[in-house]
Amino acid sequence: MNEATILHVMILDKFLPSFIDFIDEHFGRENHHYVFITSEKYEYGLTKEHNVEFLHTDDDIFITLLECMIQAKKIILHGLWRDKIDLLLYSNQTLLKKCYWVMWGGDFYFPETKSVMRKEVIKKMGHCIPVNYGDYLYIKEHYTSSAIYHECLNYPRSILIQNKDFSVERNKDNVKKVLVGNSATQTNFHFEIFDKLRGTNNIEVYVPLSYGDKDYAKEVIAYGRKCFQYFYPLVHSMDSSSYQLFLETMDVAIFKHNRQQAVSTMMSLLGMGKTVYMSKIPTTWEMFAHLGMFIKDIDIFTALDEISTAEARFNISTINDTFSERKAAYAWGKVFSYGSD
Repeated sequence: MNEATILHVMILDKFLPSFIDFIDEHFGRENHHYVFITSEKYEYGLTKEHNVEFLHTDDDIFITLLECMIQAKKIILHGLWRDKIDLLLYSNQTLLKKCYWVMWGGDFYFPETKSVMRKEVIKKMGHCIPVNYGDYLYIKEHYTSSAIYHECLNYPRSILIQNKDFSVERNKDNVKKVLVGNSATQTNFHFEIFDKLRGTNNIEVYVPLSYGDKDYAKEVIAYGRKCFQYFYPLVHSMDSSSYQLFLETMDVAIFKHNRQQAVSTMMSLLGMGKTVYMSKIPTTWEMFAHLGMFIKDIDIFTALDEISTAEARFNISTINDTFSERKAAYAWGKVFSYGSD
């Protein structure tokens, strides 16, 4: 660590090992240091070769990490997920002016559920990197945040279409493969979606449940099997390549989140030319609508219709043009150099 170092504070999550690879490839390692707030473990593609640091005890957080934060040029907070990090920043608010918070969704939506410390940290945050501008407006309204907004595709390699061209192909048979939700969390509203689909002929329903609440997943599986003859719960995690191949086999995807969630999965599906249903409630709808993309409103669902071939081609082109790795590298470069002029 030195005064030119950009410190990344992370949790162990599926998006982050590929993000480290992305930064290494485009910016090198010399001025980047990665700290995971957990005991040492290697999951989601993280390996010892990534050369990261693990901190989790009180001394780790309140002595070692604090020293790193004080010394660092910038601090990139990959989500706000740990109470100890909230306490550290709440107790050392002068650090917040050099913090760049990559906003995930669950770390700030439903402010009535957040602690006093979390609210104060968000209010005093120096910089933010939201998924879309609507989320920035959300924290300004609900937390009176004065953070500086940075437009940046946060995790480009979470979009599973990089460097691949997709043509629009329809299933030759009459059976539609339908993806429902992205995880075993109640904000997916699986039961409501199942009720809408119930009675639809010639469908196979696939539900990712490897991530989230295991007890809730069991309830979803039980109800799904009651509703559909062909119901396939996905209870084991997949690597990104396997998940991409799986998504390519889907015809339709349905999401009903009441907050920003599953954005990278939606982008991947739209970039493959798939039909995506979602609710208008989260800011993600506004982002896609602003781009002119063709998406369907699950809240006025009457029948399982697909977008046209022309609409699918437009979506593919828009995703590839708007969310490319090249543009993400340029945007992250602006974040890293901000204030250096």
